[in-house]
Amino acid sequence: MNMRQKRRLMNEINVVPYIDVMLVLLIIFMITAPLINSGQIELPQIGKSLKPAIAPLQVIIKADSSITLRDLAKTGIEQKVNRAQLVEAIKQKQARNIDQPVVIAADKSVRYEEVIKVMDILQEQKVGKVGLLATQKKK
Repeated sequence: MNMRQKRRLMNEINVVPYIDVMLVLLIIFMITAPLINSGQIELPQIGKSLKPAIAPLQVIIKADSSITLRDLAKTGIEQKVNRAQLVEAIKQKQARNIDQPVVIAADKSVRYEEVIKVMDILQEQKVGKVGLLATQKKK
């Protein structure tokens, strides 16, 4: 045989190393799978009832930048308040329920700055659940 014979290209894939790697991975997964602690899920029981939703305080900012407060849990009647009275009303509601939600409803002509000021007041009082009330456009 001639030593200088040209080498032919090999057009086959040697799959033996891939099979070895897959077998090693399979063994590793079979050993470690029973050792993993599965998380426990607490499903709700039929007898347990969820707490009823808390009616939010509604802070209404009018076109003239005046603030009214509507407590939907009580009467739902609007009560005109200043910023100090708003802070006091929120403190009273939070004393009864720490998770008291507050919804801000502003007239569309109110400057965004006024809404931000009310949101700052709520943040200072550590109100966790603050929402903005929006209405759909009439067609």
